[in-house]
Order: sequence, then C-alpha cells, then structure tokens
Amino acid sequence: MLYYPIMLNIKGERCVVVGGGNVALRKAEALAECGASVEVISPDICNGIKEMESNGVVKTVSREYADGDLHGAMLAVAATDDAETNNRVAQEARRLGILINVVDVPALSNFIVPSCLRRGDLAVTVSTCGKSPALSRKIRTDLEEQFDDEHALLVSVVEDVRAELIQQGVTVSAEAWQQSLKLDQLLELLRSGQQEEAKNRLLKTLEGYVTHD
Repeated sequence: MLYYPIMLNIKGERCVVVGGGNVALRKAEALAECGASVEVISPDICNGIKEMESNGVVKTVSREYADGDLHGAMLAVAATDDAETNNRVAQEARRLGILINVVDVPALSNFIVPSCLRRGDLAVTVSTCGKSPALSRKIRTDLEEQFDDEHALLVSVVEDVRAELIQQGVTVSAEAWQQSLKLDQLLELLRSGQQEEAKNRLLKTLEGYVTHD
C-alpha cells in the first residue's frame, strides 16, 4: 500500500490520544508541538504527560476509553497496549470519519506517521509505508547530520524572495526555481552570516528566468 504524503494543519483542532504511556507521550508531544488541542485518555498517565498537563499543554481524562470520546475530534491516535481498546478506537474513528492512527498497526489506520526531521519550517520526512518504523528512524537519524540551522534560515530567505517576486507581479517557473536554488552556495553565505547577500544572489540568479504578468 502506498500512502499519500500530506502536511496537515491541526492548529487549534481537537486531537485525542488514547493511552498514557511513553508512546502516547511522544504522540501527544508531536501533536501539541503543531498547535493541536490535545486530550489524552487513559486510566494510567505517565509522568511526562502529567507534566504536560500541569504546563497547560494537554488535557487528560483519567479513565478507560469509552465510545463517544472521539466526537468533535479531527484526529485520533490509539496508543494503548490493549488490542481490543485500539480496535474500538479505530472503529469509532472510522464511523465518525476521523483520521486514525493505531500505533504499529497500519491495517487499522487510515494514516501513518513518518519519521520527521525538523529544522525550523523545514520538515524532512522518511517513511517505509509502515513496513519498518525502525528503518525510518535510522535513515532520519543519519540525515540529521546533513541538515543544520542554516537550512531553516534558507527557508526564510527563499520565502522572502518568493514574496517579493509575487508582490512585483513576477512569475517564475518551477524549473527556473530548480535551476536557481544553488543550495551549496546559498548555505555557505548563510553560514558566514551573509543572509542579505544570499537573498540578493538568489534574486539575481532568477532574473534571467522571470516573465512579467
């Protein structure tokens, strides 16, 4: 099965994590980091999740999962060690048309979570389509050495250039962008603190490709 990769905006959306252990903690942290309104449901809550609740990051419900807990949710994650509970969560999610991820059980999920490397607004994801999460994590870990903070800064520079061209009514083809994004040169400038020069260099390179509306 091939999964359609998607970057989902969950800011302010109710997302439910069923389970209170370390796996649930990681899932809750990832959802909260993206601005979701996270609710964790489990009779046993690990200290990490309790700390998140005390900091106002998540809400917890200290009881067993019950039918109806997913009403109003955009997304749910089943992360318990009880297969029957996970299956019930998956069934309710499907009835309600909610995105559901059952940890380590792709067959019960309608989405899976790739291993993700973040540098600011740059997100590099690795997936084996559920075949081997361990391999995904290993590849992502190896990739971490290739991406540094300047890659996050590069996103900002390219965003500024793109916004400036749009404001000027300038159209640049996808191929022109590919030819102009000389990453090694731009990153070298950024690593030496020459952010404005990197921006000007990119603009100048694009000049030979632009057409005006």
